[in-house]
Amino acid sequence: MFEIFYPYEYVESVFSIDYKKLIKLGYKGLIFDIDNTLVHHGEDSTREVDELFKEIQNMGLKTVILSNNSERRVKKFLENIDSLYIFDAQKPKKINYLKSIDMLELNKNEVVVVGDQIFTDIFGANRSGISSILVKYLRKSESEKIGKKRRVEKFILNFYKKNKKYQNRMGNIQKKEGV
Repeated sequence: MFEIFYPYEYVESVFSIDYKKLIKLGYKGLIFDIDNTLVHHGEDSTREVDELFKEIQNMGLKTVILSNNSERRVKKFLENIDSLYIFDAQKPKKINYLKSIDMLELNKNEVVVVGDQIFTDIFGANRSGISSILVKYLRKSESEKIGKKRRVEKFILNFYKKNKKYQNRMGNIQKKEGV
């Protein structure tokens, strides 16, 4: 019923993804969202995010930032990160997901989309035939109000969590504790 919105994997954060396992599975490229995936909405990149990009790129993974933000916002975020990017991406439209794959010079089955929103990042990836990883969106505090879209996402995630067939379709790529 909601399968078009289901991610291949659902993890705590971009830091809990086992990128080495992704490589073993044949993935060579990552398409990242920025806001509430890598940093809080509107914030600059952090030292940890900068280091994460260096680490995954040193492993041989190529990256693209796919953002609905302005070019100014994306360039500011990428100040210390060397990555391809597409701004004003109009997610969840397929066109820029497919353009990202072309920019990476890879095939669909070699790329993973990583994002925090079901209705943009995951829906767009699924419509485009690309594997997807949903990360828990970053919140500044538990008292921070969540919008209607997030409530609907929570509803869909409840169905996802009950449907084992759609979970861990990449073989559970979350890092093991202590690794």
